[in-house]
Amino acid sequence: MVEEEVVHRRFMARAFRLARRGAGWVSPNPMVGAVIVNRGRIVGEGYHRQRGMPHAEVLAIEDAGREVAGADLYANLEPCCHHGHTPPCTDAILDAGIRRVWVSVLDPNPLVAGRGVRLLRRHGVEVHLGLLAGEGGRLNEFYLTHAGTGRPFVVLKLAATLDGKIATATGESRWISGTASRKLGHRLRQEVDAILVGVGTVLADDPQLTVRMGVRRPRHPVRVILDTRLQTPLNARVLNDLPGVRTIVACGKDRDARRENRIRLLGAEIWPFAADSRGRVNARSVIRRLGREGLTSVLVEGGREVAASMLRDRIADKILMVLAPRILGGDAWNSVGDLGIRRISRSVTLSEVRSRRVGEDILVEGYLRREKS
Repeated sequence: MVEEEVVHRRFMARAFRLARRGAGWVSPNPMVGAVIVNRGRIVGEGYHRQRGMPHAEVLAIEDAGREVAGADLYANLEPCCHHGHTPPCTDAILDAGIRRVWVSVLDPNPLVAGRGVRLLRRHGVEVHLGLLAGEGGRLNEFYLTHAGTGRPFVVLKLAATLDGKIATATGESRWISGTASRKLGHRLRQEVDAILVGVGTVLADDPQLTVRMGVRRPRHPVRVILDTRLQTPLNARVLNDLPGVRTIVACGKDRDARRENRIRLLGAEIWPFAADSRGRVNARSVIRRLGREGLTSVLVEGGREVAASMLRDRIADKILMVLAPRILGGDAWNSVGDLGIRRISRSVTLSEVRSRRVGEDILVEGYLRREKS
């Protein structure tokens, strides 16, 4: 790799790190970082902090001041060229006299979708596309999926023993994973728009589904419960803790009207859906509606039957599996319910698999191939 390419990658990597600071706060907008370089030195930086606030490119230009003229700009996403909550970033780039722009990933938003790049080039700006495109795509996988398909990006998170168990034969599950892994889970909740569980998890664990451990400024996700027969207890913490947090109960169309009203009085929304082939709420339909509501990402945390539906129906995009250094044996609960797989060739397979240590645990992550929905 030539030295100049290494330098370009270093500046783009810096833009990535800046962009990550907006994780969880900018949705449904993308995370964007911008770096301005003049004579090989960074003279301005910025990142999109929150929806409705100035974009990264504008902040970087302001930070650069007089040194912006004739400089280079590195941005992980194509600059916008339309009026939204803020003016077009392309206008700010042209007005500032920036000479060259490096972009990692094009913006699939129909209002942009290459127009920003074409506009800059028409006005004489030299634009380079695709620098660290793979990393740029993963950085904004929530936004890019939603903007391109209308559905949210779905992350299935599981915590299991080395032999794939999530609870003992008696149902005890706290805590299989270590403290560091649980803190990581709360940080992930902070970054997604919604968290989804089945009613079995509510009945077994009475979870809050909020952000707590290791997060100073919590941004709680929308809480979604798949509950075909409205079995969620009226005193469940998910219905009574933090009344300002949006909570959705997705149920079957054949439900008890009186119980529905009582749940509504507690502040939760009731979303009725047709049942799937197994007589349960159609999870794919729930995910689609969450996308129409503007939610770009969903974290699925359990339980084993919900996990099975996410894999069986190819709804999940990504798997996060926390493996704890424990073994429970054959009579304990499996992490995933029956997938109906009888041949190895039909197994669910991950790609781009990575692993790392998280405290005493091992985190394995990878992507699933999805069928078009």
